[in-house]
Amino acid sequence: MKRIFIYLTVTVLLFSCKEKLINKRITGTVFGTSYSVQFATYDNDLNFETQFDKLFYVINKSMSTYQTNSIISKINRNETTTIDSHFRKVFDAAKEIYKLSNGAFDPTIGVLVNAWNFGPEGNIDDLNSEKIASLMLTVGFDKVERYQDTIVKQNVNTILDFNAIAKGYGVDVIAEFLETQNIENYLVEIGGEIRAKGINMSSNKPWKIGIENPNFDGSQSIMKAISLNDEAMATSGTYRKFKVDKNGNRYAHIIDTKTGYPSKTNLLSISVIAEDCMTADAYATAFKAMGIDKVKTFLKSHPELKVFLIFENKKKELETLSLNEFPDN
Repeated sequence: MKRIFIYLTVTVLLFSCKEKLINKRITGTVFGTSYSVQFATYDNDLNFETQFDKLFYVINKSMSTYQTNSIISKINRNETTTIDSHFRKVFDAAKEIYKLSNGAFDPTIGVLVNAWNFGPEGNIDDLNSEKIASLMLTVGFDKVERYQDTIVKQNVNTILDFNAIAKGYGVDVIAEFLETQNIENYLVEIGGEIRAKGINMSSNKPWKIGIENPNFDGSQSIMKAISLNDEAMATSGTYRKFKVDKNGNRYAHIIDTKTGYPSKTNLLSISVIAEDCMTADAYATAFKAMGIDKVKTFLKSHPELKVFLIFENKKKELETLSLNEFPDN
């Protein structure tokens, strides 16, 4: 009995001396939006803010259209430049999703987004069918190819914009960095795009992610909350940027890549869960242009994607649709 008592005492002492996991949170701004990173660590002094800033700097230097000396800006000006590993990964992923979605996801459509005054710059006054047809000559990701570390455009006026995929990629870069630091529990969020692993150590429960109601008045409220573990989720909505014609038809800020005109759609919000956030981000954009029926057909052959749709029925009432076992909670 004495030996057992000594063994138990030592075990208790060792356990009590073990440091507790601390849930830390780092926030900031990047890519024109905010970011938040939560992770669990035994080291209370551990802070990755400097490393995050360096990673964000490199990504912006590669793919930010707002930086005149970025790789993508140089390509858009038809200057000779060599792409880096970040650009290569995003370009190749975008090309694959462009092909799989039959062009619904197209990084060259930005010129039309701006022309219709949905983008940050370059809107065209008195936009008409002739001007749209002229701009459409520059659209088509099939007109852009990668040869090793060089990008070649068939049309010199084609403009690349990875805005609909780069934010998700940024989430992945931070998540993968945390994993190199042996962080097993984390949640990375940039502008609403999320990737999570493990659990929330502050509550000792799975990470809970909220899906917003599509409120046209700009207010925010949560429709449902789901658990996310070892997955990523991106949400794209049409209820914040839209135009209404004289007949009351609402047109989304997503531009039809086949016509160059804004899409008339009853889809209000698309949430996509995938293995990585870059993929989820791109498909959330593609599905807006595809519409409900095409999304349902597409997902039959892509079980790796889980999707939650919020849309208006013919009575202008909200309905939801969960596809490929999108979680209920």
